[in-house]
Amino acid sequence: MIQPITHPLHRRGRVFPEYNLPPEQLAKRQAEIDSFGQRCKVIWQKVCPELIENHYNWFMMIEPESGDYFIDPDEMKAYQKARQKYPQKMLGTFRINETGACGLI
Repeated sequence: MIQPITHPLHRRGRVFPEYNLPPEQLAKRQAEIDSFGQRCKVIWQKVCPELIENHYNWFMMIEPESGDYFIDPDEMKAYQKARQKYPQKMLGTFRINETGACGLI
């Protein structure tokens, strides 16, 4: 009878274990992301009802600090329009429909 060859398991860890963030900093980052999303959603809720008739399922990029938004049927074109005016700002992405969701959930 032939014995199967067994190899020891090699445990893998983080690629850069020295870059672990403390839980407080992770919580702070998550709170900032949630706050950003809420500011974008307020703008989306305000303008979506007037745009939904003529621009259904178009993409909307929102810059919440100024309240500006950019729409286009193509996501990349809307993104490029927003980046031309705000190259370093964070942008929120929504669809002009009932839910605002972009893609599958």
